[in-house]
Amino acid sequence: MIKLAASDIDGTLVPEGTNELNADIYEVIRRLQEKGVLFAAASGRHYSSMRYLFNEIADDIFFVTENGSCVLKNDRIISVTYIPAETAEAIVRYLHSRGETEIILSTPETLYTESPRKEFQDGLRALHIHLKVVPDLLPYCKKTNKIAVYRQENPEELEEELQKRFGEALNVVKAGTCWIDCMDKTADKGIALRRLQETLHITKAETMAFGDNCNDIGMIKQAGESYAVANAHPALKAAARYVAPSYREDGVLRTLKEKVLAEDGK
Repeated sequence: MIKLAASDIDGTLVPEGTNELNADIYEVIRRLQEKGVLFAAASGRHYSSMRYLFNEIADDIFFVTENGSCVLKNDRIISVTYIPAETAEAIVRYLHSRGETEIILSTPETLYTESPRKEFQDGLRALHIHLKVVPDLLPYCKKTNKIAVYRQENPEELEEELQKRFGEALNVVKAGTCWIDCMDKTADKGIALRRLQETLHITKAETMAFGDNCNDIGMIKQAGESYAVANAHPALKAAARYVAPSYREDGVLRTLKEKVLAEDGK
């Protein structure tokens, strides 16, 4: 019997980088809770953006944020994994040396950027992120759980370089089309899901998970009932047990209704 359902957001529940969430998810989650099934939203997004997206039921669900580096419920941190300060400073200095300007640095409370580009700032604010623009990110490296860079042209090249330089200390993943996320080596959606399972005394077999990209692989492997949506990356499809319809067809909602809620005829 499923006791915990976890879902990625961008590319799984909504079109990437949007707030276009089908409002039916609120009622589905309420019905899951009536059956004793908990729900966790899992994303590379900052907590402030995720909480806005699920505002109607935000106090009733778990948030696996920043690709697993911080887990919260009711504004309370359940677990957080920070990047060592010296490593965070090294990443920021390296990105500066490359001329990268679209950099963000996350803390559980706030997301910081030094990018002067208004379009970049507006894009982040459109996701209802608690954003603070600062002249330099280096002073904020002492307490950060994620550093990410936005790269429209050939993000794979930057991902490869970051892996070469920092891969022993960091979990470097491509999140979405243009984002490269860097977290501590022990931070991952799968590790966060495992810790949540341990806290809630829920087993892998009692867990269902949905995802679309390679940063979801750890989470998919930590769930007994694992689904890649139809638009997922081939590597994610290879890791998942099943394929659900894409976000365009509300695949997560349909699967939850058919596989969990329909079990008792509801």
